[in-house]
Amino acid sequence: MTCDIPNIYEYDVVIVGAGLAGLAAAIECKKAGLKICVISKIHPLRSHSGAAQGGINAALREDDAKSHEFDTVKGGDYLGDQSAIKLLCDRAPETIRYIENMGAVFSRESSGVIAQRQFGGQSKPRACYAKDRTGLTCLQTFYEQADRLGVEFCEEFFVGDLLFDADRNKVYGITAMKIKDGAFSVFNARAVLFAMGGYARCYEINSNAHANTGDALSIALRRGLSLEDMEFVQFHPTGLNPSGILISEAARGEGGRLFNSKNERFMSRYAPKKMELAPRDVVSRAIETEIAEGRGAGENKDAVWLDLTHLGEDLIAAKLPELRDLAITFQGLDMVKDRVMIRATAHYSMGGIPTDIDARVKRDETAAIVEGFYAAGECACVSVHGANRLGANSLLEAALFGRVAGETIAKDMANLTLKNADKSDAAGFMAEVDRLLTQNGNESVAKLRAELQKSMTKNVGVFRDQERLAKQKEIIKDIRDRFKKARLTDKSARYNTELFEALEFGHMLDFSALIVEGALRREESRGAHYRTDFPDRDDAKFLRHTFAALDKNGEVKVAYAPVDIGDHKPQKRSY
Repeated sequence: MTCDIPNIYEYDVVIVGAGLAGLAAAIECKKAGLKICVISKIHPLRSHSGAAQGGINAALREDDAKSHEFDTVKGGDYLGDQSAIKLLCDRAPETIRYIENMGAVFSRESSGVIAQRQFGGQSKPRACYAKDRTGLTCLQTFYEQADRLGVEFCEEFFVGDLLFDADRNKVYGITAMKIKDGAFSVFNARAVLFAMGGYARCYEINSNAHANTGDALSIALRRGLSLEDMEFVQFHPTGLNPSGILISEAARGEGGRLFNSKNERFMSRYAPKKMELAPRDVVSRAIETEIAEGRGAGENKDAVWLDLTHLGEDLIAAKLPELRDLAITFQGLDMVKDRVMIRATAHYSMGGIPTDIDARVKRDETAAIVEGFYAAGECACVSVHGANRLGANSLLEAALFGRVAGETIAKDMANLTLKNADKSDAAGFMAEVDRLLTQNGNESVAKLRAELQKSMTKNVGVFRDQERLAKQKEIIKDIRDRFKKARLTDKSARYNTELFEALEFGHMLDFSALIVEGALRREESRGAHYRTDFPDRDDAKFLRHTFAALDKNGEVKVAYAPVDIGDHKPQKRSY
């Protein structure tokens, strides 16, 4: 492969990521008359937003935003910033109307109103849904509207670097590589939005698309920016065993029940009031405890049963058709007549690139704003989820804060200057690619990635402790050293997937170190972060956000910032 002189393009706004958040922002920017480009390493309709199944929350009819707000604060174990949560919940009904008016078709009750189902940790049924394909319905609708407006898409581009002037604290574009032929490009812009999704692919058992390798997080880190609350990784209770492919919370929302090998409906031991509809962190820990204590189901005793057989074929066909197909395809079990085997799967990232409630990126714990840089969706941390996300709040966050990002960019544009880029701005990314292609060691990227994923699942999973976390810290250091000796066999320019997987793996190593360090230092249990050696929540010491960055030597440095506490004061969390 040869590193040619890069192409240079100029826009008002470059949006990286074509999922729900990126598309929502693109629509608002285009309506404001801005010259924009949406860059994605896959086709927009393959974005991971399309995998969201169960619903999108809003307090409609016999419900209110204050109740939604409290459920979200409590569900996040009081780590969420309550001003952001209030905005999320207050604007949720408007967001549903916005999506519907764009053409999305939600499932309906017989009376004609939008149907809503119960989700875990919520006091009312408030998840609006389109059967069990809600994310795909929203993604298709947003893409169609963006395309109708003439939004320019650059698909199959791999973004590798952020153009950042540290002295001026200003972002002015990105560098990318075309997957088809290896050509480099510089996208110069007055504003850049990262909407690149989550990072659960660093775990062996996960529900994420192969593209969810956390590139956005590492790119920001390498420019000296901090990430927020990275230790909080959500494990969804119901991933198909052993693949981790998601069985939506909608299955439990419609009445699904969990059983162990003794045919006990075991959630009565862990959440006697909410049972299967406790928050995801509670149910995940219950499932993994049943397995660890020898009550697991299946040949390897490493799963539990999810039973929907009592719901009947008509209900499953009407409301859960995709889930039925997934179980048949990946387990050979038909949930109309068979129980399916599930266990916890790495699913969602509460942490990410820190932003204010207007989607502007904060440089670090000081909350200083980076000029021209915005983030939205799962790669961002506006902290509406705190330590644990409630089901059906993710599509809401992506749609709302993607739209907010677009509105903010349009408002800020008059004050954003363009710093002209040139070919030298691609030098760093080009050097990284050249180094990977010319390394001549004896290590395999695929083998190293498997070691990282297996060890993260084992040591930084649902249950954590000092010994395992310290061990994982050393494992990551060892893998990082060995990665410098990795050899790529494919040296070509055309669709060199081995190269792109190596680039992605480098990103995974960077942010995995932050997950481990944050978990090591947080000596308490809160939401999805559960320390067996510190099983209680400690508000006196740890009711605070973790901000972590990488220093010049690749070591993790950690600082903290206060949580925005509003009307809902921390109290004991029980279900």
